[in-house]
Amino acid sequence: MAHYSIAIVGAGPAGYFTAQALQNAQNEDRIFSIDLFERLPTMWGLVRSGVAPDHPKIKTVAKVFEKVAAEPNFRLFGNIEIGRDIDIEDLTSRYDAVVMCTGSSIGKKLGIPGEDFPGSISAAEFVPWYNGHPDYARLDIDLSGTTAVVIGAGNVAMDCARMLALNPSELDPTDTPEYALSKFHSSNIRKVYIAGRRGVEHAAFTAPELRDLPKLEHTDIHIDADQVSAAHARVEAIGEIEKHTVSNLEAWRLIAEHPKSGHERAMEFRFLSTPKEIKGNGKVEEVVFGINKIENGKVIDTGESYSIPCSLVISAIGYQAAPINGVYFHNGIIENEAGRVLGTNIYTVGWAKRGPSGVIGTNKSDASDVVNLILEDLKEPKATMDIQMLIPESHQVIDQGSWSKINAAEISAGEPAGKPRIKEVSWTKLLSLGLN
Repeated sequence: MAHYSIAIVGAGPAGYFTAQALQNAQNEDRIFSIDLFERLPTMWGLVRSGVAPDHPKIKTVAKVFEKVAAEPNFRLFGNIEIGRDIDIEDLTSRYDAVVMCTGSSIGKKLGIPGEDFPGSISAAEFVPWYNGHPDYARLDIDLSGTTAVVIGAGNVAMDCARMLALNPSELDPTDTPEYALSKFHSSNIRKVYIAGRRGVEHAAFTAPELRDLPKLEHTDIHIDADQVSAAHARVEAIGEIEKHTVSNLEAWRLIAEHPKSGHERAMEFRFLSTPKEIKGNGKVEEVVFGINKIENGKVIDTGESYSIPCSLVISAIGYQAAPINGVYFHNGIIENEAGRVLGTNIYTVGWAKRGPSGVIGTNKSDASDVVNLILEDLKEPKATMDIQMLIPESHQVIDQGSWSKINAAEISAGEPAGKPRIKEVSWTKLLSLGLN
């Protein structure tokens, strides 16, 4: 029987689904020892630090991750950064395959004047801030103004806008960290705009996200019914409409027709709007948008513009991967061919491979496809020393037992408050919890 050693870098959905696919691929001819490395002392990636707190059902996928971690021949190495604590060459020389599942954590820039004003931030900062990511807990997010603009037309933009527009009481029973919850309760923001460059039919929101919007109890949702009708006419003119587009347009119609209750909190969608400039006297005060139209399926600038006075701008136009020493990146992703990093025993799964697209479940099929490539490529197993020999004894590793202690402590802290957990956001305290 062949016994292979596989290193996975990144303990998010892509990492755990890759481990699961490897475990499922074991048979009487081959078994896998899997070492999962994570830079943070906390696990689960975007399930913990990306999924909005008011969507707890999505987070239940963590139960699958814990089952994967409980299998034999699985080891967790948290608080280990590849490229700093351990070199990528240390992995490629000691493991039969190395799978990079490091995601995409850097927000793409708008590339417009005024983008660097105070009050202009990226969703790549705002989302981990309201989710208690230890690297972002100290950010000073200014919610003192009355109006915010979110630029982008995907689920991340939707999450940002919804978190700003809903009544903070709806977050009280969630795992929103205390510092963010306090900030939301004192927020003066009452109107949130979501602006997309293309038409309604092109928006990347998923239908379930759209259908949930009218269910917000304290927030009115606005979209111009004429924009929805025009989008419908455009796609009908093309001919056969994709199923998800039909579903989305129906959800948009229901939003447009949903009665407005006169709430002081409101979210409004603006399409065919390209951000041109952020104006202000040393801080965000206004966003100027160019007005677009669609001709023959193409987005065209009409030369006209409008502006929205606001104090906060959040750009949610995509992500790119953070660099890692020893790994080549191109256009914000790891250079790869269908998941293979050619000429090496490195592979990649998830956003680091394909960019920020798909939902959490997309990573499961992605992982399965890449594991099939690994199985095709495997040769004789390597016989090398354990990676633990390279980690100084003074360096605290968060293994599965340590992570279980952190997880249990957070859940225990949340129980008296009726919350699923109270997140610890201090790196030092997280490490301390892992020792107890």
